[in-house]
Parts: sequence; structure tokens; C-alpha cells
Amino acid sequence: MTIMNWPAAERPREKLLSKGAHHLSDAELLALFLRTGTKGKTAVDQGRELLSHFNGLSGVLKASLADIASIKGIGNAKYALLQAALELSRRAMLEPLESQSALTNPQSTRRYLHALLSHEDKEVFWCLFLDNQHRVLASEALFKGTIDCANVYPREVMKACLAHNAAAVIFAHNHPSGVARPSQADSRLTRRLRDALALIDIRTLDHIIVAGNSTVSMSELGLL
Repeated sequence: MTIMNWPAAERPREKLLSKGAHHLSDAELLALFLRTGTKGKTAVDQGRELLSHFNGLSGVLKASLADIASIKGIGNAKYALLQAALELSRRAMLEPLESQSALTNPQSTRRYLHALLSHEDKEVFWCLFLDNQHRVLASEALFKGTIDCANVYPREVMKACLAHNAAAVIFAHNHPSGVARPSQADSRLTRRLRDALALIDIRTLDHIIVAGNSTVSMSELGLL
């Protein structure tokens, strides 16, 4: 039986339109992007298969094209739709930070950085470049790999800040281990960057650590 043969109230699209998206399961939401299933499997069945294979929605969204394509019936087009949905949500989260001070909207800042970094399986060092009113001018990944003092170069960070004419910055990086507590290396790196940027009158406002479902502010911990 295909989804079109289901009672209207049970079809994901009709259910969303009548009750709202929050009433749909993860598999049903995925089915709306997958659109079609394969022989013997509905799009909802495929959604469940993806969730099982990648250990949940987070795993599905951070899976590579090669990983996704290993599931029968999932190709470039469906992968592109899932990635487009993820990027749209990130951009929607960024918009308030471009029009208001990031410091007066800390929860939005954290949600945005979490959406950017929580799906990464390697460490990524991110920077929000801010103007004098602490509104976001640009958002950019500066370094990838193991984040420590050896491979995050203050000179490159300074160049990026000057290129964006930033007056202040918020740094962020993820811990794929799932442990959000800042390490000693994180503290040393943050102080090194803060001191370097202070020489050119750019303020370091915070360094956010993202791990799993958690975000930790080094500023709130008194480590900045």
C-alpha cells in the first residue's frame, strides 16, 4: 500500500496541513522531503530506515552524500533536499542576529551556533564577525580539524576580522566527543586570540563550545 492509499488524516502532508508540523514524527517529516519510496516501501518507511541506520535525525542530517546513497532509493536529489532544508533553518536563525545585538539575544546566538556545529563529526572553528552594535556582519568557518593553539592562527583570524571590518567577534567550535566543558587548550587559545585582537581594537565577546545538545559559554564561566 502506498501513502496515497492511507486515510487522509494519516498522510504526512495532509496531517501537517490540518494539525501542524509539530504533530509529525521524524520519519513523517523526512517522508515529505523524500516524497517517494521504493518498491515495497513508502517514503515513511524510508524515513524510518534512515533514522535507524544513522541513529536518529541528527545522524541523518550530518551524513555525507556517499553515506546517504548507500540506502537504496536515496540519491543526489533527496540528499540535496535534506541539505537545503538544513541550510534554510540555519539562515532563518541567523536573520535576527543580523538585525539585533547578538548580546541581547544570547539564546538565538546559541541556537544558531548549535545548528551550525552540532552535526559536524570533526572539530570546526567558527567566527561571528560583529559591528559596533554587536549585530552579525558575517558568519564563517575559519579552521577545521583538531582545534588547538597549533592550528588556529591568530594572524589569519585578524585578517578575517579586518576583511569584514569587525568591531567584535564571537568564536565557537564543537567537541565531537560530546563533552561540552572547555579544555585547557580551549582556554589558552581563547586568551591568545583575545590578546591578539585587542591590539587592533577588536573585542572578543565570547567563545561558545558546542557538544551534542549542549552549548557552553566561556564568558559565563569566567574564562575570557
